[in-house]
Amino acid sequence: MVTKNKSILARAEKQTEQLVSWRRRLHKFPELSFQEMATAKFVAQTLEKIPGMKVETGAGYPTAVIGTLSSGSGRSIAIRADMDALPIQEENEKNYKSQNEGIMHACGHDAHTAIALGAARILGESFQRGELQGTVKFLFQPAEEMADELGSTGAPYMIKAGALDGVDRVIALHMSPENQLGEVKVHDGYSMANVDVFEAKIFATGGHGAYPHLGTDPIWMLGPVLQALHGIAARRVSPLDSAVISVGSIQGGSASNVIPSEVELKGTIRSYLPDVRKLLHTELEKAFSLVQVFDGAYDLKITPEDPSLKNDPAVNQLIKRTINNLYPDFTIVDEPFGLGGEDFAHMTNTVPGAMFFLGCAIDDELNRDLHTPHFDIDEKVLPVGVAIMAEAVRRFLSGD
Repeated sequence: MVTKNKSILARAEKQTEQLVSWRRRLHKFPELSFQEMATAKFVAQTLEKIPGMKVETGAGYPTAVIGTLSSGSGRSIAIRADMDALPIQEENEKNYKSQNEGIMHACGHDAHTAIALGAARILGESFQRGELQGTVKFLFQPAEEMADELGSTGAPYMIKAGALDGVDRVIALHMSPENQLGEVKVHDGYSMANVDVFEAKIFATGGHGAYPHLGTDPIWMLGPVLQALHGIAARRVSPLDSAVISVGSIQGGSASNVIPSEVELKGTIRSYLPDVRKLLHTELEKAFSLVQVFDGAYDLKITPEDPSLKNDPAVNQLIKRTINNLYPDFTIVDEPFGLGGEDFAHMTNTVPGAMFFLGCAIDDELNRDLHTPHFDIDEKVLPVGVAIMAEAVRRFLSGD
């Protein structure tokens, strides 16, 4: 086992230059959710160069790519990597800076994709040598960041198309600029949030700004609604449970002397537990119903997007054993990942799986957090991610 582990490490490190090249190419030409045409083509062409790799494109969506290595019998495991970028103007001055105006890989999906490709090369070699029995799928997923007009991100489309059919386990990783290289976040159970979006309108008569008593005012009604809304998480949810309701947009009126007839709000709802998610929906409805006391009306639409990411403890044990064996000096941080959303949760709701966060911080004075214009990574993380992924797969297929 030690010999194989050392081989995995050596093979991952040997790919460093290639991994950096792949990552920088992807970073330089980012594409938004559901628009990853060039990225998907590059991924498919790279996979096709791996002996024994079966490549499928358009699995559930035109920009989805699946690579499969199989001996025909045995266990089955999948590695998922997301490919899309964000509508952010990059402010880094690097030779691999985004060339696509207003679009940036600010969440590390370029690194996730490069790491999955690197793991595919190593595991492809292992299958060719007859070292592995079973099946491993590489799921290169579009649209993790944004839902389409139907409220769906990329994972549900791939699942519906059969990407996880016959798969026993699924794993994924994520960059963590909050953590140094050598720190890995691994957490059992609920680790990222349910994500719901709400849109609401408050209706009134509106009127002349000089004669407010002759009509009804939706902006005035908005005051108690906002107070009630912002008190839900603090006063209606147990302090032991995670919950957030945030208003991100308020639109109403167009002139200084006209009371508008309606006000529109948009916001997000985050939680971990299913019961808390249901409670937040109920309490939000109650908050908006306050306008009826003031002779107003409302319309509230809540759209569920991603479920809470629930990591399987047994899969996490596999990941932790792999890390401890490959990198005994690494620190495993056992804490939830926050109230961000992650559509990989759809996959862990379908088959047992887990995601871990890999420290990639650059030690400088810039804010390089996820979804910021200066996001970047310490590229030494790339072979580390490859080694962990490839070795976890080897262990699982070998019966660990």
